[in-house]
Amino acid sequence: MTNRTATFYFDVSCPFCWVTSRWMKEVEQVRDITVHWRPMSLSVLNEGRDELPEEYKYMMECNWTPARLFNVVLAEDGSEAVDKLYTALGTKVHNEDRIDRSARFDDPNVAFDELIAEALAEVGLPAERLEQAHTTSYDEQMRANHAEAMAEVGDEVGTPVVKLGNTAFFGPVLTRIPRGEEAGKLFDASFALAEYPYFFELKRTRTENPQFG
Repeated sequence: MTNRTATFYFDVSCPFCWVTSRWMKEVEQVRDITVHWRPMSLSVLNEGRDELPEEYKYMMECNWTPARLFNVVLAEDGSEAVDKLYTALGTKVHNEDRIDRSARFDDPNVAFDELIAEALAEVGLPAERLEQAHTTSYDEQMRANHAEAMAEVGDEVGTPVVKLGNTAFFGPVLTRIPRGEEAGKLFDASFALAEYPYFFELKRTRTENPQFG
């Protein structure tokens, strides 16, 4: 089968995005596929939306540092490093549930710092990437990368945005991670839909929260 290409736009804080990303990692094992990992940002997406619940707005403040981090790493270390760091940090955030979403910090920008430092060390990236993520030096790139994702699908969606070949969608939204050949079959079906130029969306109400096992 011919190699197929996907671009996966993610925000590390999103549990639905995490499930879909782990599906894509399964697909890499059973299909000839090249995946490009690109950061987008729920903080950028929700900037200025005063109607959001206060708890969610606080989480969006906390999310600026990891959003900046992945743009720093993309610029300085490349897409492969982004992929490895997403796996390391996402595992701590989601599988290990090490972010206390009820905690409040004097500075929300430090909420992810401990996990980020651990994840950088695990994948062999410079510790200084965290210091760089506490600056606005890469904000222009962060906003450009987010805008790239939104340009593919429109700005009334969240994460993930997945581009299959030449067509991007919000989703697929999954609550459980398909494994092995099941993951491959779901990818084949998704890619087939993406290749049909007049397909736009499928949707139904979710009945369970994401599960990472």
